Amino acid sequence: MTLSVTQYGESILHQKGKQVTEFSSKLSSLYHDMLEAMYAEEGIGLAAQQVGIALQFCVVDVPSIPDYPITCILDDKTLSHQLLMPMALANPKIEVLPCDEYYYEEGCLSFPEIKGEVARPEVIVVRYQDIEGNSHTLQCDGLLGRCIQHEVDHLNGILFIDRMEKEIYAEIKQEVQALKKRTQSNPKQKTKSSQKAPSQNS
Repeated sequence: MTLSVTQYGESILHQKGKQVTEFSSKLSSLYHDMLEAMYAEEGIGLAAQQVGIALQFCVVDVPSIPDYPITCILDDKTLSHQLLMPMALANPKIEVLPCDEYYYEEGCLSFPEIKGEVARPEVIVVRYQDIEGNSHTLQCDGLLGRCIQHEVDHLNGILFIDRMEKEIYAEIKQEVQALKKRTQSNPKQKTKSSQKAPSQNS
């Protein structure tokens, strides 16, 4: 199924996702559909809210950048993060380890061509389930850690503009407001109510 990426101005982006409780072929199909949508937009991460579904589920595919190394420890084993890509995270919970925060310019598929610097912790631990329901613990940093933080924010209805300092947001405020106006005035960009999450027990 072809999924379209929601744009800023759609209410779904402010909704906290429901827990994933059923790990079935429906979730697997959503995983592949979300990857397809993410690659079509040349993104490295996509949350369920960005395809119109309020669910604690996201996909990530972070490339290797020579000047920006990534440390990755999965279930107490150090490995190349590329061995995990692409990955799905269901019901992720982030723990920030003692570390410095750093600024990095972020973009977002729900904010086409709009970017701004965001300060985030360098090192995190994320506990999540894969598409089969298996639990994992991943410690990571660099672009992978930042991407996961960005996507998990989406799952809780938080946008990257919400993390920006006022001075930084002021620089893109007009673009953001113009995008919101375009989205809300264009019915074709509204999230279809017929899009549903995989079956939930609750």
